[in-house]
Amino acid sequence: MKELIERFYTAFAAGDVETMASCYHQDARFSDPVFPDLDGKDEVMKMWRTLVGRSDDINIVLGDHAADDRRGTAHWTATYTFTTTGRPVVNEIDAAMIFRDGLIVDHKDSFDFWKWSRQALGTPGLLLGWSPILKKKVRAQSAQLLQDSTA
Repeated sequence: MKELIERFYTAFAAGDVETMASCYHQDARFSDPVFPDLDGKDEVMKMWRTLVGRSDDINIVLGDHAADDRRGTAHWTATYTFTTTGRPVVNEIDAAMIFRDGLIVDHKDSFDFWKWSRQALGTPGLLLGWSPILKKKVRAQSAQLLQDSTA
């Protein structure tokens, strides 16, 4: 399954969302601090298509990763310009995955939301990035972005 992780992040780095999609089980779930509860491959892939489609300069680097037949982990780095503010972001992310039928069925990314918000949002992130209020606002804006997306 380590090869599946490598295929996913290689495709992500290349902006190849179709190969990314081929790594997910139809019953896939995804969560991270911004998109906390995506359910089903279509919803998960809508998020990835939207993120890849909105970024002109995203750079994905897969770091340490490991897997057995049931579970996998990966550390990866995303470097990009946050479209809304034009601010540069370097986000260090830890992924935990569960596999079924040779595909990713559960994918949880974790990262320091406060650190991310300071980079992406500037002063508002610095002052409020620790607060549930800002996290709730970012989540609502991100959910709206997916709802408005044709990806």
